[in-house]
Formats: sequence, C-alpha cells, structure tokens
Amino acid sequence: MTEATKTAVIGLGSMGYGMAKSCLRAGHRTWGADINPEAVKRFQGEGGETGALPSDLDVAVIVVLNAAQTEAVLFGESGIVATLPKGAVVISCATVPPAFARDMEARCGEAGVHYLDAPISGGAAKAAAGALSIMASGTPEAFAAARPVLDACAETVFTLGDAAGPGSAMKAVNQLLAGVHIAAMAEAMTFGMTQGVDPAQFVEVISKCAGTSWMLENRAPHIVDGDYTPRSQINIWPKDLGIVLDVAKSAGFSAPITATALQQYMVAVGMGLGHEDDAAIAKVYARNAGLTLPESKD
Repeated sequence: MTEATKTAVIGLGSMGYGMAKSCLRAGHRTWGADINPEAVKRFQGEGGETGALPSDLDVAVIVVLNAAQTEAVLFGESGIVATLPKGAVVISCATVPPAFARDMEARCGEAGVHYLDAPISGGAAKAAAGALSIMASGTPEAFAAARPVLDACAETVFTLGDAAGPGSAMKAVNQLLAGVHIAAMAEAMTFGMTQGVDPAQFVEVISKCAGTSWMLENRAPHIVDGDYTPRSQINIWPKDLGIVLDVAKSAGFSAPITATALQQYMVAVGMGLGHEDDAAIAKVYARNAGLTLPESKD
C-alpha cells in the first residue's frame, strides 16, 4: 500500500465522490466537502471525515466545476491555501484554461504550496474504481507530494510537463473530441431513426464498426434506455467547449466543428436540458426531426 496521507476532496459530485472513495479504499484519511449537504452526509456514511480540515493536511484535491470555483476554493474568502502547511499539494482537476492553471501554480507557490495541474478523464464509474486517466503537469516536487493520491485514483497518470499548463492544454484537446463525439453520436443515431434504424440496433452494430467511439459506446445506451440521469451534464459542455474555443482564438486557430457542436449544446440548455445527462443532446435532433426517442423502462 502507498503511504497514507491526510487528504481532502473538495467537490463530491460524480467524479469527486468516486475519487474520495478511492482515497478511502487506499487507506488515506480522507475529508470530503461539498455545497450539497446530502453528498457530505453520504460520504460520512462511507467512513469519510467531514467538517474543518486539519491544519496538517497533505493533499487537497479540487474537483469543482470550473476556474471560478477553483479560485474561490483556493483563494476566496474561505480559501484553503492560506491554511495549508508548506509542502502540501493542491491537485486541481477541473477543466480550466492553461493560463489559469499557470496563475494558480504561481499563487500557490507564493504560499509554499505545490500545485499539480491534473485534469481527469474516464467518467464516474472509473472514478469510483480508482481507474481514471489524469493528464498532469507540475514540478517534480508536486508530483511526488501528490503521488499517493494519484496512485489511489488513477489507472494512468500522464506526466506532461514540469510546470502547470500542459495538463490543461491536453484536457482541452480531449474535451474537443469528447464533446464533438457525443453530439456526432446523437446526430448519427437520430439520422438512423429517420431511415428506420432502431436505436438499440444502432448501438449493437455501430459499436462493432469503424464509426464507433468511446463516447458512443458509453452514452448511446443512455438514449436506448431513455435514462438521462446525469452522469455528466449537458451544462458541462458550453463551459468546456467554450474554453476550447477561447484557447483556439488565442492561438489564431479556427475550430469550426467544435463551434457547431457547441451550438447544439446551447440549444439543449435553452430547451431546459442543462441538468440532464449529456446524451440528452439527442433530444435536440429528435425535436427538430419530429422523432420520438425511447422512453425509460422504469
């Protein structure tokens, strides 16, 4: 077993909760914090600790929605960086612009705290299994301080650079593909329906053909089941694809496919689907084509 640490996971959503459980399973003394009291209570029931963080915390894992929330957790009115001991490490997992990650690293460094730019990928199931992929960049000292928690939470840790920024850049690349793939899956499935292709048959056949993708195989079954319980919300994609386009603009790069996918997610938000699973983007296509998607079997 890796060396036990005192760890806090801030943000107990579907990904953060799984990471917190993975830390517990690895033997780390783990605190959980979230604005949702039910998530905190649930984590406490799993054996996690809650309440005030200890003054000798080793690792703080930040699994919130965006850059603004990350900055608030670290440096806001009740920001934790001011309370962390020197040599502690922040593992920052939200999808953020690379420039923001560099800024957070510099500000943490001024307080004697290491910062690991560490966006995550793999979904809630892999988070719960301790099998995430983590796209990480930071100093060797940040990696060393974070290693026990990385080992607990990840199947693969990519070392992408010795300073913050490259991890977030790689996550932007991943999110471009992931967001486009979900939208393309929904477009293909509903196009097939106009030609008499049943959604379940679509999944059975295309998942074994060259047109498949991880996102297709993961999200298309949600549509077949009529189950839009949010494993990953529609609301994530205007933020993440917005980051991609902002970074692209700063690089003088045109990303027209990303821009088109973003518009579909914005339509979904306008339809009131923001808090549904991101597979619900299929409802945009279904509405426009007059199609009826499968209903829940419950």
